[in-house]
Amino acid sequence: MRYLELKIQASEQGVEQITALLLGMGITEMSIDDPHDMDDILQKKHEYGWDYIEDDLKENLDREPVISLYFDEADPKAQQMAVMVKGGISALQRRQQAGEFGQQADLGSLTVTENIVDDGDWKDKWKEYFKPTKVTKSLVVKPTWEDYEKKEGELVIEIDPGMAFGTGTHETTSLCLELIEKYIKAGDDVLDVGCGSGILAIASGLLGAKDVLGIEIDPVAVEIGNSNVRLNGLSENVKVVYGDLTKGVDFKADLVAANLMADIVKILSADVARHIKPGGI
Repeated sequence: MRYLELKIQASEQGVEQITALLLGMGITEMSIDDPHDMDDILQKKHEYGWDYIEDDLKENLDREPVISLYFDEADPKAQQMAVMVKGGISALQRRQQAGEFGQQADLGSLTVTENIVDDGDWKDKWKEYFKPTKVTKSLVVKPTWEDYEKKEGELVIEIDPGMAFGTGTHETTSLCLELIEKYIKAGDDVLDVGCGSGILAIASGLLGAKDVLGIEIDPVAVEIGNSNVRLNGLSENVKVVYGDLTKGVDFKADLVAANLMADIVKILSADVARHIKPGGI
């Protein structure tokens, strides 16, 4: 699908004025990329916010915020909307020059760029880099859209992560899979906390677990997780449910996995103990 993309550069103060302008035009869907949002993240105002941030995410923090709008190119009103938005931005510039917002007001550059973009350029681009991967001694993770010839002794996890975390190629996921493979015993009950795509729960089922419960607080991930469970033919003993481990879950497991950020694991750890059977891991 092709879209008419408008990108508007402005200061933080300008973002407020532009947002009000767009809402007045009936435009309620927009994306705001404000580098200043990174300040709160870097100051770790939420204790569970992050464990590690790559250096390139800290670059260009002094650039202007950008508001992005997308109109379906096939919509006859797309160009009309673009012209209306550009006219509104030009009017803002004139009002600023006239001092209407005060002598010290700075709405930023208020530049507008227009492009035609195809969602195929980004929506599925990541799939090019997700290939069948052997992540443990026996477990192979295979994207649903790739072919793979299973070798003797291998267990193949069919996965389409969609918008959920967990392809098996991320280091934390691979480590969790290695540990599950190391410690699981046939007939074990397994609890996967924050199960994302369901990959750890599915691996547990393939490795011989009797009952596996994946818990996920994101409803989209719940849908994706259950879809992947069905893909692997494990619907009888593996389930992904929406919920919070700390609220109303009485499942007890021989093994609990939680591929989450360290601070969240710390918050959950005391409660998780109530869900582990004697001698469990």
